[in-house]
Amino acid sequence: MDLYEKIKELAAQKNISIRQLEEKLGFANATLRRWDKNKPSVDKIQAVAKFFNVSVDYLLGNEEIKEPQFSTELLEAIDNAEGYSGQPIDDHDKEIIKGLLAGYFAGKNKK
Repeated sequence: MDLYEKIKELAAQKNISIRQLEEKLGFANATLRRWDKNKPSVDKIQAVAKFFNVSVDYLLGNEEIKEPQFSTELLEAIDNAEGYSGQPIDDHDKEIIKGLLAGYFAGKNKK
């Protein structure tokens, strides 16, 4: 599967059109469609990878998704979470929260 096809698949999973994705990322109309013929810049590939919370290597076909994929909104909520004292939680605790959520969603999907 080529780069554009992977992006189409990821967009479909998030129920967003390619055009909506381009708008959210600030790309010109049909930018992503042209990626099957023209090589995109690294910063544009990185922007797409960050939006979908996947690696650039995944988009380029060099690796498969190994970790559970959370929505951008959920990741932002975890990043902005506060502890009992009102202080931001540290990165270690954020990873624990992600692990708990991954286990929860994995169990829920098996039912």
